[in-house]
Amino acid sequence: MGSVMSLNCSSRSRTPILNEGSSNESCKRQKICSSYEGENNRLIPRLPDELSIQILARVPRICYFNARLVSRKWKSAFTSSELYCLRQELGKTEEWLYVLTKDQENVFLWHALDPVSAKWQRLPPMPDIVCEEESRRSFSGLWNVVSPRMKVAEILRSWFGRKDRPEKLPFCGCAFGAVDGCLYVLGGLSKSCTANSVLRFDPVLNKWNEVSPMLESRAYSKTGILNNKLYVVGGINHGRGGFSPLRSAEVYDPSANAWSEVPSMPFSKAQVLPNAFLAGLLKPVATGMSSYNGRLCVPQSLYSWPFYVDIGGEVYEPETNSWIEMPIGMGEGWPARQAGTKLSVVVDGELYGFDPPPSSMESGNIKVYDQKEDTWKVVIREVPVSDLPQSESPYILAGFHGKLHFITRDFNGKITVLRADLRESSSSPSSGPYPFAGSRSFREKTDLPNTTDTVVWKVIAAKDFGAAELVSCQVIDL
Repeated sequence: MGSVMSLNCSSRSRTPILNEGSSNESCKRQKICSSYEGENNRLIPRLPDELSIQILARVPRICYFNARLVSRKWKSAFTSSELYCLRQELGKTEEWLYVLTKDQENVFLWHALDPVSAKWQRLPPMPDIVCEEESRRSFSGLWNVVSPRMKVAEILRSWFGRKDRPEKLPFCGCAFGAVDGCLYVLGGLSKSCTANSVLRFDPVLNKWNEVSPMLESRAYSKTGILNNKLYVVGGINHGRGGFSPLRSAEVYDPSANAWSEVPSMPFSKAQVLPNAFLAGLLKPVATGMSSYNGRLCVPQSLYSWPFYVDIGGEVYEPETNSWIEMPIGMGEGWPARQAGTKLSVVVDGELYGFDPPPSSMESGNIKVYDQKEDTWKVVIREVPVSDLPQSESPYILAGFHGKLHFITRDFNGKITVLRADLRESSSSPSSGPYPFAGSRSFREKTDLPNTTDTVVWKVIAAKDFGAAELVSCQVIDL
């Protein structure tokens, strides 16, 4: 009894000492854990997040994809609007080129190019969207074959397994645009169906999604950007009488995710055809669009496959919300690609157009529009093109980093991005890594009888895409 009591007393006497030690250790562990958790909750250990985000905003975009894998905190930071707004404030945004290709199975894929590192990244595939008109036709046929003894699930399974099921996006004849840091794919054509659907790719989230559809279904329409809004003009539409050209126009506001109507585009010179036969045979179509001097310039042609007749164009004035006739020299001299398409781009306020070679033995040239004289002048007489008549777009003009670029695909499937540099600037050590080209000074310095010796084409990136064709390109600054 006594021994037990003494044991209990001795135990109690040691208890405060043990509790004191354990409490000290516990406090230390809590401090360490809380400090560790605090460090873990920060983007960069021992740095405030406000300072860390300043550092991350200066990281090149090419590193962002791998940087997202560091932690959930980093992924959240690299997909936040705060980071990209800060990049813009700091002047650290980067212009990337987005190139669209089409393989032999008519699968469309987008590829992003960082011109600084010359590295390519493939975008996620565009989602499939069933054309509503084709879908209605297909399902009307579906319900006609359903009998009371047949299970609907079995019918759906067999129907969607058919090879002649409705085709899905991407269709042919889509239009493309880039506004507010996102890439857009609009409309298109599938069988006898034109679509009004709009897909948007967000490079920040690296994700496609469907946004508000256009007011009208259309394919082969033209797009342009004004005041951070996406304009869509013309194209073709499928109605009861078959395909017909469109004169309608509409505008998309990305901040509101909404479309609104724009006055229909007139075809002033289409009304002066000599007889009713030609008027019925040749259909007016928009064959290009460029945002130039705060207005939309839309060259036009009269079309009846395989014939095209250029008829000038129209200019949209956003301030008055109206169309005016394009200056005669601009419309009549606008360089044209095969099939009547006008290939043009605005770089540093100057409007450039590509005049393709008349034969495979000759080189094309690039012209610039002189607004004062209302005429087009040749600034580059030899452009390295490959004659690929079977290709939809064997070459494309683009403008980024303040320079004029030419994108071409050769016979071996290699897509090459070239930059037009002034030879004298490219050899100057003070000109920096990107010699000045594609601007007013470029036009003035190359306004010579023969400009072959003043311009050098520099390859900034190339990639072998095999049998894939070059379709289109866009530029996004983030």
